[in-house]
Amino acid sequence: MAYGISRYQLSAPDWLSTTRFNITARVPASATTNEYRLMLQGLLTERFKLALHHERKEMQIAELVVAKNGPKLKESAPDPSAPVPDGLQPPPPRAGPPPGYHGAVNLNLPRESMERFAALLSGLYDQPVIDGTELTGLYDVTLRALVGSNPPTVDAPNAPLPLIDAVQEQLGLKLVSKKSSVDVLVVDHMEKTPTEN
Repeated sequence: MAYGISRYQLSAPDWLSTTRFNITARVPASATTNEYRLMLQGLLTERFKLALHHERKEMQIAELVVAKNGPKLKESAPDPSAPVPDGLQPPPPRAGPPPGYHGAVNLNLPRESMERFAALLSGLYDQPVIDGTELTGLYDVTLRALVGSNPPTVDAPNAPLPLIDAVQEQLGLKLVSKKSSVDVLVVDHMEKTPTEN
């Protein structure tokens, strides 16, 4: 979140995936997303002695695009109480099943942008997913699918489809696999225990 990247763009020690920290901080209400990220970067550098660098890495990715017959998405109704896009902080990532999960998922995502939906799919698909739909609105996304690199086979009449097929049939979108050069953030050093308050 501090660097505005997806999980697949982070190369870090294994312990970082399982270790959790509680962070309590006050952020000015007028802070923009960019200012909020800079504050988080400062916190990570100061408390964890974080040192990192960027590098380009060639990897297999999937691009989320509109399928041949067009999208089957319902645009969200306007919500005057919704937060302003460049408000206090970036929206938190959507919750999905735990890493390594194989099986059925039912997603009901109100007011979802295609950029955020692609980021969620990255956690469900066996490749990073980027948004190439050129759809700029917010949509109510409902998806029922089998996920994981080896999802169980279900022969029931109303069984969920594999993710790649479900995305196309239910949403009118398509996952296209391709190779791409991706900007990756590499953690060179990070302390396991933060400095004291």
